[in-house]
Amino acid sequence: MLLTRRFSVSALAVAALPLLACGDAGSATDSTAASTTATTTVTTLTSGPGSATETPTSTTAAETTSPTSTMSGSVGETGTTTTATTATTSDGTTDSTGAVTATTGGDTTTAGTTTGASTTTDTTGEPPCPVDTILCEGDTAKVCDGLGGFKSEEVCPEVCVDGVGCLLCIPGEASCEGDQVLVCNDQGDGKLPGETCDPLLGLTCDAGACAGACAGLGLSYIGCEYYPTVLQNFDGYNQAPQYAFAVAVANASDKTAKVTVTRGANMVAQVAVAPASVQLITLPWVPELSSGLGPSTLVVDGAYRLRSTNPVTVYQYNPLTVTVTNDASLLLPTNTWTGNYLVAAWPTWMFGGQPYPGLYAVVGKEDGTTVTIKPSATGKLVKAGGGIAADGTGVVMLGEGDVLEVYSNTNGDLTGTIIAADKPVQVLGGHKCTNVPLNVTACDHLEESMFPIETLAKEYVVAPSVQVPNDKADKGQMVRVIASEDNTTLVFDPDQPVGKLLAKAGDFVELKSTTAKFVVTSDKKILVSQYMVGQDGGFGTSDPSMLLAVNPLQWRKSYLFHAPVNWQANYVDILSTKNAVVTVDAIPVVGWQPIGATNYQVAHVKLANINNGNHTVVGDVGVGIGVYGVLNYGSYWYPGGLDLDVIPQ
Repeated sequence: MLLTRRFSVSALAVAALPLLACGDAGSATDSTAASTTATTTVTTLTSGPGSATETPTSTTAAETTSPTSTMSGSVGETGTTTTATTATTSDGTTDSTGAVTATTGGDTTTAGTTTGASTTTDTTGEPPCPVDTILCEGDTAKVCDGLGGFKSEEVCPEVCVDGVGCLLCIPGEASCEGDQVLVCNDQGDGKLPGETCDPLLGLTCDAGACAGACAGLGLSYIGCEYYPTVLQNFDGYNQAPQYAFAVAVANASDKTAKVTVTRGANMVAQVAVAPASVQLITLPWVPELSSGLGPSTLVVDGAYRLRSTNPVTVYQYNPLTVTVTNDASLLLPTNTWTGNYLVAAWPTWMFGGQPYPGLYAVVGKEDGTTVTIKPSATGKLVKAGGGIAADGTGVVMLGEGDVLEVYSNTNGDLTGTIIAADKPVQVLGGHKCTNVPLNVTACDHLEESMFPIETLAKEYVVAPSVQVPNDKADKGQMVRVIASEDNTTLVFDPDQPVGKLLAKAGDFVELKSTTAKFVVTSDKKILVSQYMVGQDGGFGTSDPSMLLAVNPLQWRKSYLFHAPVNWQANYVDILSTKNAVVTVDAIPVVGWQPIGATNYQVAHVKLANINNGNHTVVGDVGVGIGVYGVLNYGSYWYPGGLDLDVIPQ
């Protein structure tokens, strides 16, 4: 592009003056002699990486000049240089003879000989900041005048932010005030409370974040904060002192864990759990949740809150006492909770003309938690109460530690109910006491922690437990496969005699009393629940208990778990890929059984009922484990642990 700048001769016939720029003063060195010059000019321009040139011509009169005076300075245009040659006449006036050259960006403009103007060399820097722009120098806010200077400045008492000025704090920046994290608001004029660094979790506030062994935990069954929750059991078996509700706390760290249990504002227990050990803590029953046949209820501060200063795992026993109506649950730490769950339960069982209900419980972690219930096709027969209607629908507000416990009515089955909350919650599912199947004695309590839908997958490995005393034979079980989305298609390997299409979210298929081992896959996420058949079903000693299958994506390489030593027999079942190397209590596992023609296998390992009941499983690859114990007309069953990573749909 060719540009031409023309300079007026008469306009330059003035005394030489310095040219100023933002933060840069010019300098000059002068010498004088007598001379008179008159010139007309033509511009020469070199533009861009190429050049276009106009040849300068001039008409000159009185052109004898003296030695020159040179002045250099800078002007407020980046990359522009102006050069002229000046002279002083003998009568005291100022002439200039020479050329004016201007360089702008990549363009150079040369003016011919000029009379009556100063000759200036000007090398430019940064342009002056726009008027009223605020710049920070340390904690000082300066307001630009647009000419290269500042028209005002202010020392900020707190912080200075470029473009804004003095603020209380930098937006989004976190700081500490005691154990409280404070986060600067978007306006920078206030601080909002963030996370509280709970000393009962071993946390302190440091540099705007909570620090300690319980900070930044991964997504697994190992955590620092849990909510043990009492569920209904057969009346008479839910009363102390003969029967005790309890939790087992397994310390997964290499330091002593200080464990505190509260309910609402009340202290319940404090214990120290040594490294690599398990401590049992007995807790009082909560009659509003453990007794009766309904109606559904909401109990304020109904759950216990368990906090540890180091990572632990927690299992709850309902009851701990070895008896004929038991079950156990693996509890999930609060850092793994979400707001989306699918319920696995069991149908209402009629006994003595009374409907013994299936159930689920929802536990709040934060005040102001809104829980919305969407019943499945079988979950629309509910004992109304606690904000839940008889058709199973409801929207309920929970506070921290509050428990909503919902019971099925006659002919009802809460399995497949979808629970959605706007803040993290815990969900447990099960039954007060029931037969499995409904026509096979005897009844037993069922319960298990539900896994968040985010952690579910599309493949599960399913195998039954063993019979007792003949543990070379498999025990019968019933299995339910539950859809989390509409139009879910199932594939079984080996094939199983059930439907393969689940039309609606919450629909499920059920395998009747079976000893089949299989892998089930699907095109959408599913939940799989397993139920031991009652003792009169012909599969040896034990009674109903409940297990959620763990998908292989959540299997782990190591586990620390607990099996109470006063049961008739305790086992751990191990699921793995073929050729895995696994130990239980440092002893290699043998006796693997294939699961059809798949790449999976299962082993049943009887546990020694000695010492404190603590055991380890270690594999060279991830494995899944189920832990159970049996006696005459009694049993418990729970997954020994899992990862809880978010799995995309």
